[in-house]
Amino acid sequence: MNSWELAELTADALQVLGMSFYFDPLTGARAKENGLNIYEYYGVGRGGTLGNVDTEVIIEAFTFFHPRVIERLWTSPQQRVDPVAVAADYVRSAYEFADRTFGAVDVQVLSDFAAAAHKVAAAVESGRHHLVDGYKQYKVPDNPLHAAYLGCILMRELRGCMHIDAVDEVGLSAVEACYLQDPMIFTLHGYVEDETPSVTPETAAKKVRAEELTSAKMAECFDVLSDDERRHFADGSLAMFAALKEPVTVS
Repeated sequence: MNSWELAELTADALQVLGMSFYFDPLTGARAKENGLNIYEYYGVGRGGTLGNVDTEVIIEAFTFFHPRVIERLWTSPQQRVDPVAVAADYVRSAYEFADRTFGAVDVQVLSDFAAAAHKVAAAVESGRHHLVDGYKQYKVPDNPLHAAYLGCILMRELRGCMHIDAVDEVGLSAVEACYLQDPMIFTLHGYVEDETPSVTPETAAKKVRAEELTSAKMAECFDVLSDDERRHFADGSLAMFAALKEPVTVS
């Protein structure tokens, strides 16, 4: 399997895996323990990996969200909590989700995936991709399952950052890209009907090209892996993705 094939094969799995803990009911319970609702916990937990930063930094990192949503997800709760502490707790909530979900996945498969994913992350140039840098600050856990799930989060953020770059390269606005991705996501990201962009053959073609570029950029990242490591990466991501349908708690 070459790097392009790996990027295409794992794209959907990594997208879903990396976000699956966000709105899990037990993640919501941890949000309450932090004095936040589950949406604020998402915003401050994910954004807090960047530190106690200004709102403008979060708007840039969360490119496809309307700034009015960032006010609710970040700016307002930032006044009540320490984003750095919440982010660390958010990572722990991700590990707890992994413990509740991937207990049936072979430990060696998890370990091999984790090694490959973190090799990819380590090779990514720092200073260009905010959320990748944010999650890279956390020590890779000794626990193979936790290391694998942190790898899933990193790879989802990496593809997201590559997509931001690709959208910019093809000349799409964030609003257009968000709507063309999914009108429902457009609404969830805070846009209203009056902000719906016109869809033209040109913008639709740009969106297709942006997706192709995203996979190409991910493929370049995967070039650091050997043939065996690419196979381990594929096997692990697909095994964890399949496990989401029938979660098993770690015994």
